[in-house]
Amino acid sequence: MTRLNIVFIASEASPLAKTGGLADVVGSLPHALKKLGHQVTVILPFYRQHLAKAGVKVSPMHVNVELWADGVQRHCPLHKTKVNGLNFILVEQDDLFARDELYGPPGSAYEDNLLRYMIFDRVALEAASKLTKKVNIIHCHDWQTGMIPLLLKTQYQHDPKIAKAKSLFTIHNLAYQGNFPADWLHRLAIPSHHFHSGGFEFHGQINCMKAGIESADVITTVSPSYAKEILTPEYGCDLEGFLAVHSKKLSGIVNGLHVDEWNPTSDTKIQANFGPENPVGKRKCKQALQTLCGFKVAKDIPLLTLISRLAEQKGIDLMIANIESWIKRGYQLAVLGSGDLHYERTLQQLSQKHPEQFYFHCGFDESLARKIYAGGDIFLMPSRFEPCGLGQLMGMRYGSVPVVRATGGLKDTVTDYNTCKTRATGIHFNKATPEAFDAALETTISLYRIPRTWSRIRSNALKRDSSWDASASSYLELYEALISQ
Repeated sequence: MTRLNIVFIASEASPLAKTGGLADVVGSLPHALKKLGHQVTVILPFYRQHLAKAGVKVSPMHVNVELWADGVQRHCPLHKTKVNGLNFILVEQDDLFARDELYGPPGSAYEDNLLRYMIFDRVALEAASKLTKKVNIIHCHDWQTGMIPLLLKTQYQHDPKIAKAKSLFTIHNLAYQGNFPADWLHRLAIPSHHFHSGGFEFHGQINCMKAGIESADVITTVSPSYAKEILTPEYGCDLEGFLAVHSKKLSGIVNGLHVDEWNPTSDTKIQANFGPENPVGKRKCKQALQTLCGFKVAKDIPLLTLISRLAEQKGIDLMIANIESWIKRGYQLAVLGSGDLHYERTLQQLSQKHPEQFYFHCGFDESLARKIYAGGDIFLMPSRFEPCGLGQLMGMRYGSVPVVRATGGLKDTVTDYNTCKTRATGIHFNKATPEAFDAALETTISLYRIPRTWSRIRSNALKRDSSWDASASSYLELYEALISQ
């Protein structure tokens, strides 16, 4: 086996800087590839505040990249750090990246995001070219790095360290495409001969997602079902036709978890440890969560949980439409999340109205999230679309049986009871309606009332292999196929 030199370039990675699932993937998949014997380097922006908050110490590489962008000559120092044995290179530009948020204030985006990430993309390629070994694979993620495959094939085609590198572009969420006014073309020296409908032009604007789709050697999404869905008008976000043109290089590989970090048998943040062979601690975790939420402590009351960004995509309205009915039926519900202000206010009002059965924490707290995953009986994930999703994987990992809409990665990772009773790890529903969601939950509650059946489903969920091992091997097959061409 040839030892590959793989470079990941992304806008976030856990634990250095995180807004969502992208960070979890970029922070964990490289570890799995390293375990398979390959060299991996991750290149990120130097988010000063976020690195300080995460307690990550960095050191200067004493290497600077000079470039001209938007009428300004920029001096871009590189830094390095190693986290859990993984090497990171960080691109410093404090006026662009030393900000409170990664992409913009809640509910909006910074107006100069194209400037920020085009500069990052160019410096990241320069940094990759300064590695001691020639780079075999450059793995890019989402619109923020969509221009990299194009730059690699145009303005960096003569760089001896990266010219022969193959590019892989992963679409984590097609809904976020990076659209910007066309006047940035000349301000940032973007290769304008690709600015047409067959390239990265989109209704007269620059579309960074299209640039990645067109120019990358291979495109992946984060589940096989989502790879099929984005070729349809319902999920294609107006790019389904463009994706169809490039569908021969498109595939889906499900995400995994960093299972050593998310492990109920050793997690120090939960009340008691447990696992497939020793599920007793799960009951203690439920009792602890009921106490924390101010609920009646009772093992026979179904405890429903949801941890999510509060957005329409996540089907939060489907849950809200049912909460009063579920409370009347005697269920308990614990919710953790933030996002749309309307949803935040509604959930806050419901928690104040029903404090003995409904708990809402606005924001994100990883320690609390672990307690909710460990203490809940049923994990709710009614997403309208979900490229892969990590919540259902974490729920199953901690023995919380998921009720999910059969879309994207939810369909691929949760085995439906109605399809396969012996290997079931959860329950699916199809239509994105409150009624369909409620019916699926009631089916789940009926199974919860049958101890032997519920024990088997929960055990299946606990035993499910959600590690990166299989997915990393699939990525490696793509890498090796690319460099053999």
